[in-house]
Amino acid sequence: MIILDNVDEPRKALGRALVKYGGLFPELVVLSPDVGLSTNAMDFKEKYPERYISCGIAEQNAFGIASGLANFNFIPVIALYAAFAFGKASDPIINGIAYPNLNVKIIGTHGGINVGPDGPTHQSIVDLAFFRSVPNMMVLAPSDSSEVDSALELALMHNGPVYIRLERAPSSNLVHPSAKLEFGKGETILSGDDVTIIAIGSMVEASIIASEQLKKKGISARVINLYSLKPIDFSLIKKAALETDLIVTVEDHNCIGGLYSAVAEVVAGIESNALIKSIAIKDRFAESGSSSDLRKKYGLTSDEIVKVIEEYFEEK
Repeated sequence: MIILDNVDEPRKALGRALVKYGGLFPELVVLSPDVGLSTNAMDFKEKYPERYISCGIAEQNAFGIASGLANFNFIPVIALYAAFAFGKASDPIINGIAYPNLNVKIIGTHGGINVGPDGPTHQSIVDLAFFRSVPNMMVLAPSDSSEVDSALELALMHNGPVYIRLERAPSSNLVHPSAKLEFGKGETILSGDDVTIIAIGSMVEASIIASEQLKKKGISARVINLYSLKPIDFSLIKKAALETDLIVTVEDHNCIGGLYSAVAEVVAGIESNALIKSIAIKDRFAESGSSSDLRKKYGLTSDEIVKVIEEYFEEK
């Protein structure tokens, strides 16, 4: 089975990973703008209280402190809601961290609309568009809790700013062909010859389910987990564009500036006949509601993936 039964929350996996790497990296310092409980960064505080800084509800201040710590050879990790990173601290991120290329790690939890009842002020649907466009910034989007540990390790081993995007809602862990995450790489979860589904975050699980449904209808769907959004796996996308006539990107993010845009930028630079379709938030704000209800309403489901692909082959 590609999808395992053990359901977990990425933010809980983050808490475990911070404690683990706190023991391996004595220079690691965790900062929280008053969301330590929500991000599970409090797990780190309980183990290493002297290396945990609560900055209050002051995101700009948190990034300023992180910048100072990085200049003294610490490795600051800021764990906060994704919406409040770029939304409240874009200037210190760009000019205080990315411009001098400082060794700061930003972990944006609660990505996408699966924040649910917290509503559009807390739902982060443009974070990837922002961080992808910032020079010197690496961008990772783990597909499940099992990839969180590897994503944090990769970020800590890299000397420079990294943004890791996590989601809040629980999701199943997957069987991954790749043992470790790498910058500039993605992984082919399932092979297929008719269509390629490229997904990030928990949408990888939805894509796997859709692939199994399509198989019963005689459509062979390849599924790619593109966890490294910047740098991006050019060769993997090129291979998909040359071998399948249709690429469908699936993301819990706005249709502008995120996964779809990143993949389209690659395909535009190669000679292929591949058509690219986007399953994403259609350039609008969502509302409060349960994660499952919101995803049904905005088409972030396996059923929607199947529908889009079936319609393409029917028209063809």
